[in-house]
Amino acid sequence: MVVSSAVITLHAPWVHSLKEKRREVKSLLAKARQRLGVSAAETGSQDKHQLMELGFAWIAADAGQNDSIWEALVDLIETNTQAQIIRAERELR
Repeated sequence: MVVSSAVITLHAPWVHSLKEKRREVKSLLAKARQRLGVSAAETGSQDKHQLMELGFAWIAADAGQNDSIWEALVDLIETNTQAQIIRAERELR
């Protein structure tokens, strides 16, 4: 069993209000939860319009499944927002 956590930071230059940012964050988090079954939350940069810091956690049966979930998570974010990933960190336990 592999337990993973990840933090992905995104930059969204077109966002000009916290309301716009909140809508984008809620959409990404909901899609990650529904499609991948991961736990997801906004973990930082909550008062900055153009930065989104999203935290994720999941449990996988083995290293291969863990890598698949990670790749699917990054792909989901890249295909569902125009925001650019500026940092992606994953920790295994």
